[in-house]
Formats: sequence, C-alpha cells, structure tokens
Amino acid sequence: MSNRIAVVPGSFDPPTLGHLDIIRRAAGLYDEIHVVVVHNPDKEGMLPSALRLRLLEQSIEEEGLAGKVVVGSWSVGLLVDYAQEVGAGVLVKGIRSQQDVAYETPMAVVNNHLAGVETVFLLADPANSVVSSSLVRQVASLGGDVSPYVPPAVVRYLNDSSPSDF
Repeated sequence: MSNRIAVVPGSFDPPTLGHLDIIRRAAGLYDEIHVVVVHNPDKEGMLPSALRLRLLEQSIEEEGLAGKVVVGSWSVGLLVDYAQEVGAGVLVKGIRSQQDVAYETPMAVVNNHLAGVETVFLLADPANSVVSSSLVRQVASLGGDVSPYVPPAVVRYLNDSSPSDF
C-alpha cells in the first residue's frame, strides 16, 4: 500500500460543498484520490448510488480535479478492503464537530487494526461546518434554496426535480 493514494469515503447523498472542500484539500496532500460512495446501513438514502456517482463526477470535473480523482462505489465488504484493492494506505474523513470525532475515531482504530490503513481527519472549513447532506435534503424537500451548500451539478439536478422526489 502507498500512503500517496488516499480514499475519501462518504454517502454523498447529495454531494455538498463541504464534501468538495475535503476532496480538494485531500487532492493537494496525496498523489491520487479515490472518492468512494459507500452504503451506510445507518442512513436511509435519497439518491440512487449511480446518481450520486454522476453528480460527484460532474462536480469534480467542474472543480478541475478530474485527472487526480477517481470516483467509485463500494457496497460489499469493509471499506479497508476497497482501500487495499486500490493500493491506498489512507482514509481521509472530514470532521465538522466533536460528534464526528466521536463517531469516526472507533472506526479509524479498527480500520488500522484490521488492515494497517491510517485515517486522516481534515477539519471542515467553518463555512461548511454546519452543512450536512441530511440538512440539504430537508431544505430541498421543503422547496428551499440549497445553492449555497451544494456544487452547481447538484443545484442543476435539484432544479430539474420535484421537491417530492426528496
């Protein structure tokens, strides 16, 4: 495994500007980034995985990161299995609050124990620290403007969809 390849996992349901900030910053730290849409059994998804992948790809391309970032999905097995499959030695996680630290720390310890994969926490930009995909879904479902919180590709998708779709 190389520590120059990193995985940025998430549900990305939908991708937010906070997600893109973490991806952009990780791309500055590592040679290759794998952004992977993972199934979280604790969360009920709004968007199908294929749509999340497409929105991420469009957003990453619009950010100018397409050559350095690979977008994929993983739904079978452990996240560290994916990391090992792509040769990554690092998982990058965005942290917005102490609650995120408490949630992510045990997983980081177990991932390191299981596969020697390190976890790097990047603190969220304060402008994005209160934004979550679930908050975006709630605002969108009530017809609110989510453009300050999501990339243009997501805004275009949401503008073409009915609030009842969320």
